[in-house]
Amino acid sequence: MSADGLAPSSGSPAPVPGGAPRPLTPAGAWLLAIRPKTLTAAFVPVGVGTGLAFGLGVGRWLPALAALVGALLIQIGTNLTNDYYDFKKGADTSERLGPMRVTQSGLLAPGQVLAGALACFALAILSGIYLVWVGGWPIVAIGLSSVLFGYAYTGGPFPLAYHGLGDVFVFVFFGLVAVAGTYYVQALTVVPAAWWAAIPVGALGTALLVVNNLRDVHTDAKAGKRTLVVRLGTKAGRAEYVLMLVAAYATPFVMFGLGLASAWVFLALLSAPLAVGPMRLVFGAQGSALNSALGATARLQLVFGLLFAVGLCLR
Repeated sequence: MSADGLAPSSGSPAPVPGGAPRPLTPAGAWLLAIRPKTLTAAFVPVGVGTGLAFGLGVGRWLPALAALVGALLIQIGTNLTNDYYDFKKGADTSERLGPMRVTQSGLLAPGQVLAGALACFALAILSGIYLVWVGGWPIVAIGLSSVLFGYAYTGGPFPLAYHGLGDVFVFVFFGLVAVAGTYYVQALTVVPAAWWAAIPVGALGTALLVVNNLRDVHTDAKAGKRTLVVRLGTKAGRAEYVLMLVAAYATPFVMFGLGLASAWVFLALLSAPLAVGPMRLVFGAQGSALNSALGATARLQLVFGLLFAVGLCLR
């Protein structure tokens, strides 16, 4: 054990199905820490904003790639910050029902995780220099606010996730800001279609968070993490999940009806069968059984987002 009561990062075991526990390598621990399955929340909004940009004839690959790099770095930085502060504030304990967290489990020392988060945010700012050169000072405001609120999700004097504002953060920054910002760096303007296209992206990202909060409702309440589910109850959380799915699948109809997209936008509806499984779990399961719903919602977000982006691109 180290001086702060945590096992050394290279010596913590990871279970291997059908075999004895096997120590994770440092690289494996960092891979676990960045939570690869959550990165759809960064990839999808950039894909949708870029699909719309190319559909309207203003797409540019280099700004789109730079936006993707920045979004991924902010997402990873937010994940690492969450890992660090949830451990420090007591939300991640041995009672945790979700996937292993590297700080709580001792795979990485708290200082390492926080340093990794700050490095990601710094690299995100660095990658944004090109976008500022392309898009001007509006990108400075978008980039700095994204980094600031990414850190403030669980860090700082007023952590958003601990005051029931995590859902708003996800919808705004991984929906509205990310999609409209991606479109802006390519077109240097924002059209109404970009704001509409951001709604299902933000809604599905929020749905992902809702499943997480439903699973952790009891441990969050013990730690004083007042998510919306803790504040309003599991019935309200389930209703929010359904509302987010309805918002996502209603948007293609609205965009087509307003003349903002062609009939190709209905490609997104092909993902609807993927919504059935997680919805059943959200209403019929609790605790660790919701881990399957979490993965299924991430897959839904990815497939919907790809189909939606292609539909917006085709005219």
